[in-house]
Amino acid sequence: QVQLVESGGGLVQAGGSLRLSCVASGRTFSIFTLGWFRQAPGKEREFVTTISWSGGGTYSADSVKGRFTISRDNDKNTAYLQMNSLKPEDTAVYYCAAQTRPNREPMADRSRYNDWGQGTQVTVSS
Repeated sequence: QVQLVESGGGLVQAGGSLRLSCVASGRTFSIFTLGWFRQAPGKEREFVTTISWSGGGTYSADSVKGRFTISRDNDKNTAYLQMNSLKPEDTAVYYCAAQTRPNREPMADRSRYNDWGQGTQVTVSS
C-alpha cells in the first residue's frame, strides 16, 4: 500500500497560480502511474492529469491542457501539479491517486488507481 499526502491548496484569484504537492510513502516502488483528480461540490470526482512514475509520460484532461502541468521527483517520491491561469470552475478538492497494481483501465478512469490521498482544497475567486 502507498500512503499519499497532498498539500499546497488554498484561495487564489482568477488568473493566479498554485502548485500542489503529493508526497508518497510506503511501497512507492510499486507505483505505476500517479494521477490528480478533483471533486467540486455536488459533482462527481473527475480526472485532471496523470504521469507515468518511471517514464514521465503525461496525459491530461482537455479542460486543463495548456494551464496545468504534472511532474514528479522520484528521489523525493513527490508529484506536483502546477496550476496556472486558474478559473473559478477549477474550484474543487484535489486528490492524488496512485496505481500500484497492473490493470488495463483507462488512464482517466478512477478504477485504475488503488490508493488515494485525503485531498486539498483549491478555491478560485472571480
